[in-house]
Amino acid sequence: MGTGGITFNAHVVSNTWHHKHVPSVADDSVLQRDIEELLSRWGGLQMAVKNQWGGHDSLKKSQELAQHLFHLFSQSNVITVEEIENLLHESLLLSFNTEIEDGSIEEVAEQLMILHEEHLRGSH
Repeated sequence: MGTGGITFNAHVVSNTWHHKHVPSVADDSVLQRDIEELLSRWGGLQMAVKNQWGGHDSLKKSQELAQHLFHLFSQSNVITVEEIENLLHESLLLSFNTEIEDGSIEEVAEQLMILHEEHLRGSH
């Protein structure tokens, strides 16, 4: 494990996280908090932050990723899981010089999609 674009495996979000932590409400602050919480449970991202693979401002970069996701969800009702996967992959590669190939990007993208759908349901 390390920097320099090294691929690694990381613990992924638990299968039951969504059922315990995702309220069906339209409140933007709840959506933002849930995105931040989901990302804080993503082992790959947290490893990159802890080891400062994105430099001394790694924590800030992870917070910017959460903000970017929040704005994406706030701006559009039509988002695909592939778009989220691409955003996560690109962010890890460009911000942290890291590739994750353990399936966690896809899992986190699916969980984020669920958050987005729950938010949309709560807002109608």
